[in-house]
Amino acid sequence: MFTGIVTDIGEITALTPTAQGQLHRMRIACRYDQTTIADGASIACNGVCLTVVASGVEGDKTWFDVDVAAETLGMTTAKHWAKGTKLNLERALKIGDELGGHIVAGHADGIATIVNRDDLPDMARFELRTTRELARFIAAKGSVTLDGVSLTVNTVADVTFSVLIIPHTLSVTTLSGWAAGSEVNIEVDLMARYAARLSEMK
Repeated sequence: MFTGIVTDIGEITALTPTAQGQLHRMRIACRYDQTTIADGASIACNGVCLTVVASGVEGDKTWFDVDVAAETLGMTTAKHWAKGTKLNLERALKIGDELGGHIVAGHADGIATIVNRDDLPDMARFELRTTRELARFIAAKGSVTLDGVSLTVNTVADVTFSVLIIPHTLSVTTLSGWAAGSEVNIEVDLMARYAARLSEMK
């Protein structure tokens, strides 16, 4: 489990397609202490929970390897990742850690497309569009995870919604590089999903 609070920005330094393109082995450079990264650990990469299969140190950077499977490649922006791609990173939540964002599973539900970007003084407002299936879980003042970042929904209109990004978030995540037409990973609020399921079962 995660909280949607990014703790580092990683960079893909190597990408090797394997198994007839159905699996990608990626090496990601970061600033985490390598001694704290165990094989089998979970790290959210742009909101996608991936399992560490190896780690090490090269120069002044830590690196870790992950395998990205066909399902993830098919339904998230991982299909567009390449050498040099920057990723929002978050380590798995430990019992007793501060819950600064909201409960995030790291299981991206799909993709949202940025429709518009408005740059405000020190802030940015983004309008995004997603599928009708996912839009029903998004409510004004509710939570949504975009590229691994826990955000508060400002407005909702049918399948579009908006978020306002504060200066701190712009400076410590990849969101400053978002532009109209960009695709981002979306994970809807887990509680909204369960609430909808309970309502359906009545």
